[in-house]
Amino acid sequence: MTGLSVSHAVPAWLPPTGVAPRGTLLLLPGRGEHPGVYERFGRRLSADGYAVHVLDSAPEDETADVLSRAGEAAGPEPTAPVVLVGSDTGALQALHAAATADRRLPVAGVVVAGAALTGSGAPSAAGAEGTGGTGGGAEDDWSWDAELAARTACPTHRERLTRDAEFVRGGLTRPVPAHLRGEALPTLPALVLHGAADPVTPPARARDLAARLPHGTLGVVRDGLHDVLNDASHRTTAAVIVLWLERLRADPGLRPILTVERGEEL
Repeated sequence: MTGLSVSHAVPAWLPPTGVAPRGTLLLLPGRGEHPGVYERFGRRLSADGYAVHVLDSAPEDETADVLSRAGEAAGPEPTAPVVLVGSDTGALQALHAAATADRRLPVAGVVVAGAALTGSGAPSAAGAEGTGGTGGGAEDDWSWDAELAARTACPTHRERLTRDAEFVRGGLTRPVPAHLRGEALPTLPALVLHGAADPVTPPARARDLAARLPHGTLGVVRDGLHDVLNDASHRTTAAVIVLWLERLRADPGLRPILTVERGEEL
């Protein structure tokens, strides 16, 4: 059975007994979230051999602090490849950390999921209905139903968030901290994942980001919303991450391991 370990107050989902570790994921939550929100993600990736450490970080944390916490969570000899994963503002933190990491934390790649807009404004209630609004809204503009509709279409995850006393409602209305608004383009391999129906960050922003990353791969989830790691297609998203990680393990140049030569795309 996949094990849960808590070290330095950082939840970690570790590979089950008998499964050799294949890599180390350091996950940065987004606005309103806490590490427990990623239990399902952690269990799924750890079952494939990847240790998943979810940092109890906040959007306001400076990049140096993020790297320090990530290093503590990974430990002195993390299983390579070490990959930073981030959602919403955590995605921006992962990009900044990956761009500045040094040999003390040997980051090999970054996964960017539902990256927050880098402007100073907060989305409005109109944005939650699918317009991709970028600013001007206050927390009171969003009902809880509207926030859930923007975050995820997964009924299981919606119920979890609704019952979660630690989850901070209205988090998506909070502006992105100033230090995350500057561009960060790491030269490391990067997987950009985004929902095609994300009402918080327009998919065009993700396409632009992936195009500007030197080694960027873009995955767009059909009908996907903002919390792409915990959306209705979370199994497919996790499978794509595993495929990308396996390519990274085999070759930093990300040559395909398997090419579909007949039939439709997976």
